[in-house]
Amino acid sequence: MNISATVINASGKHSAVVRTEDQERAVTIAPKAEGFGLSINGGELLFLALATCYCNDVYREAKKAGVSVDGVEVSVTGKFDDQGTARDVRYHVKIKSAAPSGAIDDLVKRVDEIAEVHRALRLPTPVEFAGYEIVAT
Repeated sequence: MNISATVINASGKHSAVVRTEDQERAVTIAPKAEGFGLSINGGELLFLALATCYCNDVYREAKKAGVSVDGVEVSVTGKFDDQGTARDVRYHVKIKSAAPSGAIDDLVKRVDEIAEVHRALRLPTPVEFAGYEIVAT
């Protein structure tokens, strides 16, 4: 699965777009009040990505396992140290379901093992600088 994300921000212009394979979607993120930069930071988006990934994967894996899930709430907490390293990242999940507790226990453990964003953070994932361009003003 190929995924990309693009943020464009300049005076009077702001957009955030994500793309998975051939499906592109705009994401509403307000610019900072002064107009330059985004009103939320990358750490907040990372934690949102963790919560979103786990939530979506619960529904996907529950469907595969034939487990009925009526609602999911995922809360992610943590902090970044002075060097920008994420520390003490933890998440808590609430699942609304009438399924037996053993089935939910198996489900949450399975999703914890396979959630893509979680795995990317737990395993060494190279992130490489690909260059830059200067655009004349």
